[in-house]
Amino acid sequence: MNALRFLAGVARTPRGAVSAAVLTVVIACALFAPWLAPYDYAIQNLPGSNTPPGAAHWMGTDEFGRDLLSRIIHGARTSLSVAITAITISVVAGMTLGAMAGYFGGLFDRVVTAVVDLTWSFPEILIALLLIAIIGTGTESIIIAISIAYLAQFTRLTRAQVMALRSETYIEATVNLGAGHAHVIFRHLLPNAITPVIVAGMLATGDAIILEATLGFFGLGAQPPTPSWGAMMSSGTAQIFIAPWIILFPGAAIAVTVIAINLFGDALIDALDIRNRLREV
Repeated sequence: MNALRFLAGVARTPRGAVSAAVLTVVIACALFAPWLAPYDYAIQNLPGSNTPPGAAHWMGTDEFGRDLLSRIIHGARTSLSVAITAITISVVAGMTLGAMAGYFGGLFDRVVTAVVDLTWSFPEILIALLLIAIIGTGTESIIIAISIAYLAQFTRLTRAQVMALRSETYIEATVNLGAGHAHVIFRHLLPNAITPVIVAGMLATGDAIILEATLGFFGLGAQPPTPSWGAMMSSGTAQIFIAPWIILFPGAAIAVTVIAINLFGDALIDALDIRNRLREV
């Protein structure tokens, strides 16, 4: 309840209110797509292909006559589910790995740091492309690729937080009282290090949506007929001078969603004073 009241307070700020309203609409589209979409996203109507926006089709139709609004609404489900699932896996794995490295130190810490620094030096898109080349295309492959691509930043952030916390008096007292390593890590260190990681995870979700759209644009993500914002933009490139709405509306959906996530994340950072906390680490 305290967390809900805090989020409600963040949503009452100007940036928080606007971004929260946009995110509520996008999440509602993802959750209730079958009921909100005016048409079946997979039904083709070739005589009605490339129909401009109008009363029957508010965002027009694509090259196969499929309603663009319906596909964008269903595409929200694809983009959000992939991005949120991938970032959640990455956050959980990164926090666990970073906490163990920061707490135990020694050889384990040096190995983890070396691997993380190596992956950190490559762009996420390159790591994702390499992984997809190995494990193949599809939604599941995209989730795995994105979760591994963003693992380094959460590992580094958690490790830095844990290293700063492990010398605190209450941690030393807990260890001296005979608490096990798992108890110290999961009951004391991670709960106190989780806030900056969660906010970083929210901001990374916007980047993950862009990465998913990029991979979908190259045909490496969700496969037809499943709608994906990136794949829709890819098909629209061939029709850009005939039916520009095919590429403009999915692109606008991506831009508005990512901007809303970043604005809400910034509002959270200001409310939690995370910038000052990270300077102290």
